[in-house]
Amino acid sequence: MSGTVPGIADDGGITVRHMSNEQNIIELKPERKYLLLPVQDNAPEGRIFMVQDNAASVPGINIRLARERVDYYVPLDVSDFIGRLLQIDVQAVPASSVCWSVLKCSDEFSMDISPAPVYHHTPPYGWMNDPNGMFYKDGTYHLYYQFNPYGCTWGNMHWGHSTSEDLVHWKHEGTALAPDSWGYIFSGSAVLDKENTAGFGENAVVAVYTSSKPTLWTDCQTQSIACSLDGGKTFDKYEGNPVLTSDLRDFRDPKVFWYAPGGHWVMILAAGQEMQIYSSSDLKSWKFESSFGQSQGAHGGVWECPDLVELEVEGTGERKWVLICNLNPGGPFGGSATQYFVGSFDGKKFINESPTVTKWMDWGKDNYASVTWSNAPDGRCIAIGWMSNWQYQNQLPVRGYRGANTIARELGLYERDGEVYLKSAPVSEMYAARERFSSVGPVKVSGMDWKLDFTLPENGAFEVEMSIRNNGAEKIGIVFCNGSGENVSMYYDIARGQFVMDRTESGNVDFSQDFPAVTVAPAETEGTLSLRIFFDRTSAEVFGNGGEFVMTNLLFPSEPYSGMGFFADRGSFTVTSAEIYVIK
Repeated sequence: MSGTVPGIADDGGITVRHMSNEQNIIELKPERKYLLLPVQDNAPEGRIFMVQDNAASVPGINIRLARERVDYYVPLDVSDFIGRLLQIDVQAVPASSVCWSVLKCSDEFSMDISPAPVYHHTPPYGWMNDPNGMFYKDGTYHLYYQFNPYGCTWGNMHWGHSTSEDLVHWKHEGTALAPDSWGYIFSGSAVLDKENTAGFGENAVVAVYTSSKPTLWTDCQTQSIACSLDGGKTFDKYEGNPVLTSDLRDFRDPKVFWYAPGGHWVMILAAGQEMQIYSSSDLKSWKFESSFGQSQGAHGGVWECPDLVELEVEGTGERKWVLICNLNPGGPFGGSATQYFVGSFDGKKFINESPTVTKWMDWGKDNYASVTWSNAPDGRCIAIGWMSNWQYQNQLPVRGYRGANTIARELGLYERDGEVYLKSAPVSEMYAARERFSSVGPVKVSGMDWKLDFTLPENGAFEVEMSIRNNGAEKIGIVFCNGSGENVSMYYDIARGQFVMDRTESGNVDFSQDFPAVTVAPAETEGTLSLRIFFDRTSAEVFGNGGEFVMTNLLFPSEPYSGMGFFADRGSFTVTSAEIYVIK
């Protein structure tokens, strides 16, 4: 069965030939940049290969082509084939599918994503997970990320690329790295090779990433590198890839940095339930140095996305190393989360100074794959995380995209009761991005009184900064609510020394049994309590006492939260000040 699909292309039409066993061929001579492919999110995956001169692209594209309905379109770039015959081998898609009659060609593509965050980084469309390859150069912060340009579920991993001058407002720069013969482009990092150790050129940007190649049995994961001589806009892959291999199944997510005391590069990467450390003089040849992980921290799932940074302990002048370790599953409230270890590092081996203590970077359900920028200015250590959880990411009730990142966070260390902890505070650039909306306070809250007459910005994107003085209350509560009766409540439990967020009545919580949750963080509850709370339509990030605890949770209200109130359990407390800001 074959035929020309009518009325959908100005370049003479598109021919579709159907064969046995759900095999199909699309043929066209494109005169437009894109072939728009119709996707149905819950359809089974098919597989497509672009073929020219009898040679097929590798490793191919997994895509959920529309069977019964079209949820949205995604663009397939066919500009390299303009004026020439292009054949597309489509496998595992029935001839009866609706996709064959609604193919389109276009020179432009855009997609309305909804509900789109106002100031959090998201992909322009499609799927996004781990932030990758972040570096700073010439006034610009570069952020790459795991990107599926062919659907809103995980797959076809590329590196998408965005840039920012202020860590708040992001510009999409397209796709930086695409799959090749060694596989899909998984997570990794990027460095500035200031001394040309790799021979690609002085100040070349070198990306180090995991190549994940599908095989008959499983994925084979190796480490590859690519070089950019135009500041990270485009990359050329190294002809000697892969540069590091292993017989381990899980062997991925390399973070690379220059260790000045030893005069060599360090790579830390995830290997099952441990981190492995390698050294190199040229970013091409790597020597195994040590491993870390046995009997350390949480081991409920595979370890992923490591980082290793040196930070000063606040008020002491002492410096310690922090090993960031992302874990899935095994987080404190189920699913994925980020733990960390504090200790020493000599360029080859990391030693955890508190092997019996498990420390969490964020006490919500929705901060994962947290990693830091390379070459950040003024000695800053700036991190960002993927704002979701693997338990339900594929089911998030959004349209046109799935995936957002947290706001950027400045990392530091502080000491309490003889233990050193990680502090994560919003980057200072967030101050410049805000504009005062209203002020509240002082407000005294007694017993179970409620104070609910405080209005919030209509677009659901705002910050609340407040100071609270306890006058003997056992519970200090804050609630954000809307006209549909949905609310998210937050409170200090004084007796337990905890901060709690309850999203069980926050809006749409039924799309996954793992989504309704009450998350809890250890928190200082004496003296003046300070909070900065960032809402952005579908998320809330809470920073307590300057970032001594952080809690990030997704929220899906049917309409923005429009009111803020306070409640107390026994005793009273005073909100000495509360400033509400719009994020510009």
